[in-house]
Amino acid sequence: MSSVLGIAPVTRIEGHLDVFMTIDLVNGVQTVLDARTKGQMFRGFEQILQGHQPLDAVHLTQRICGVCPISHGMASSLALEQALGGVPPSNGRIVRNLILGANFIQSHILHFYHLAALDYIDTTGILDIAPWVPRYTTPDMVKGAAASTFVQHYVQALAMRRKAHQMGAIFGGKLPCSPVFIPGGASQPVTSAKVTSFRTILTELRSFINNIMLPDVQTVATLYPQYYNIGRGPGNLLAYGVFDLDNSGTNKLLKRGRLTKGALGVVDTTQIKEYVKYSWYTPASGNLNPANGVTQASADKVDAYSWIKAPRYQGAVHEVGPLARMWVNGDYRKGISVIDRLMARALEARKVADAMDGWLSQLSAGGSYTRTLVKASGMGVGLTEAPRGALGHWLQISNSVISRYQIVTPTEWNASPMDDNKIHGALEQALKGVKIADPAKPIEALRVIHSFDPCLSCAVHMATPDGDTRQFVVTP
Repeated sequence: MSSVLGIAPVTRIEGHLDVFMTIDLVNGVQTVLDARTKGQMFRGFEQILQGHQPLDAVHLTQRICGVCPISHGMASSLALEQALGGVPPSNGRIVRNLILGANFIQSHILHFYHLAALDYIDTTGILDIAPWVPRYTTPDMVKGAAASTFVQHYVQALAMRRKAHQMGAIFGGKLPCSPVFIPGGASQPVTSAKVTSFRTILTELRSFINNIMLPDVQTVATLYPQYYNIGRGPGNLLAYGVFDLDNSGTNKLLKRGRLTKGALGVVDTTQIKEYVKYSWYTPASGNLNPANGVTQASADKVDAYSWIKAPRYQGAVHEVGPLARMWVNGDYRKGISVIDRLMARALEARKVADAMDGWLSQLSAGGSYTRTLVKASGMGVGLTEAPRGALGHWLQISNSVISRYQIVTPTEWNASPMDDNKIHGALEQALKGVKIADPAKPIEALRVIHSFDPCLSCAVHMATPDGDTRQFVVTP
């Protein structure tokens, strides 16, 4: 008889995500037959932005997430530039890239060491205090001296992540949210002292990525080779591209593109639709391209199970994230799996950090930036990448205020519920077929979930006063 395994909430992610799986014996092994990812938080930024001055969007949207606010600032700036006109000069473009790059580095370090690595390490006798207890311990986890080394690097990564924020703040004013993003560039002047300070920290971070992080990820890949064959998902990948190398909009460090049914293709945003049959939104909110999108909550909707909409490209489910970017760019094409996602993210951290060193040399001390003049009306689309995947902002301005704003985040792509055709989202598909050795400790499922780096805003741990973490319930 099948049973339902619920992980509620999933910890070590950003936000409120519940995952429920139907498991049963397949060839004598407990196996996931079905999965539901449930985004459990409604925030309504699309409604909040309506009626605001257009330039407010750059700052308000950065409050969507404390981990990747810079990506929202970039997407909003790009949308406003398209709607209102204005092209950033080289300094403005490069400064924005440097701030965003710092955000990528801190997020990639955070993901591997502080969100994902503990799925592979038995910290018994090393970390026996909250928040590391209670915890799962399984026979296949790394133990002993190797585990101690991982924990030492975990602690070192905390400092490295802080330094990445510090580095980004040199040009960003402050992080995690930066006030310097403006349509038409960045408001932070460039000085030789800032360039030197930025490069000093970047050099230390590049050393950490090359000498600590990449070897640690490779160690996990070597110790867990079976995870090259676990968590594939739909097999389709999509990337909007990021880090403009000039003002053409097409020349990027990581280019735009997609992999659909094994073939590489271009991205046409008119081919994106969001579906809501199984989401807590009114029927009028579904089957729409984001440019015409509507976000109307319907909390009592029958059969719905998530606040996440279900975006699809030409009707097909696509995974987004570092693996999608590196695959589309031709930098990593080994496979699509749990380990491939970890490897691609670490390799991307190195690629971005190396590129940033070159961008610093392209800055001109004292160079100018521009500010876009607000027009009474306009429409724009801002496509960029957050550390965990493709991010799009769709903006409409009428009578000098925002009349429509739609946001499609990476986790909408990855952790979406079923669409109107009952096709499961990428994470739901990736969980199907996963073998669970012990339903009381579903570490295999968590490894798949964490490989996507879900982000549903602020991370939450739910615990009772006696310290018991409520993570799952198994019912007959």
